[in-house]
Amino acid sequence: MSTYAHQMEREYSAQNLSSRDNSGTEMGSQYESGIYMTSFAATIFIGALVAVGILLITLLIALTVMLQSCQNQSSGVVEVLKTSNDYIDCKVFALYAELNSLEADEFPSFCRALAIQYIRAGQYARDLNSTIQLVQNYFSSITPKNDGLDVVMIDIDDILSSNPHNTSLLMHRFDQFGCSDCVEEAKNLKHLLILRLYMKLQASGWPLILLSRKSGRQQNATVEHLISAGYNGWASLIMRSDDEVHMDSCEYFSRRRAVMQKDGLRITCVISSHFDALTGPYLGKQVFKLPNAVYYNFQHQIESTSIPK
Repeated sequence: MSTYAHQMEREYSAQNLSSRDNSGTEMGSQYESGIYMTSFAATIFIGALVAVGILLITLLIALTVMLQSCQNQSSGVVEVLKTSNDYIDCKVFALYAELNSLEADEFPSFCRALAIQYIRAGQYARDLNSTIQLVQNYFSSITPKNDGLDVVMIDIDDILSSNPHNTSLLMHRFDQFGCSDCVEEAKNLKHLLILRLYMKLQASGWPLILLSRKSGRQQNATVEHLISAGYNGWASLIMRSDDEVHMDSCEYFSRRRAVMQKDGLRITCVISSHFDALTGPYLGKQVFKLPNAVYYNFQHQIESTSIPK
């Protein structure tokens, strides 16, 4: 019995040892399998970190670009606001200057920059062409009566400078901005278009009365200038008498128009680029204000005050 008990005990111990050996082998396999999975996960984790890093760098670059764009836009907004303020100030000053016949040297420097841009950008030429077209459209629908009393009044100081010194001063002022040539081109364009309009009106049978602010003592020189510029066949040339030399221009023009109406003339329209010839009584049926290259329009020039090279 004792021997059998010892034999059973030895068999039981052997089974326990075998079971422990098998269990250890399984645990080792599981441990080895666990180490392999951790390395794979680490590889995936590192790859994910790299991908996240790339995304962060991309995001950082995008934010930098957006910030720079916002700064540029903010700078542009400030510039537009500044230019808009200049536009408002110059527009008010330009109207004041036209109403009071101020000279170009009395304009603020930043307004001169806008004036040059107005000419160089071609807006002055477009405005002048549009106004001349309005005049032509108006006269295309009417004809003068055969009695010769329907007259058209044209300001010839738009054609010939009223003061050569002022012209030289104008060129000097604008040449400081590198634009004396474009001002001269604008004047030439104006003379050309007015001459064409003059010839068309004359060919249509309209008597043309020429107005000037100059003294009558300069009549001979003025006539020579007009003829050399291509003008001839006008009905009358009105210039200041000695007692009108120091008279206000608006009063002078109004007085002369009143005399014309008293003489039985019918003023069909007055054409000028200066307000003093277009204000007061006896203006007739229509007035046409030509754009002035000096007393400029700023409407299309608020985007930039820089002068293109």
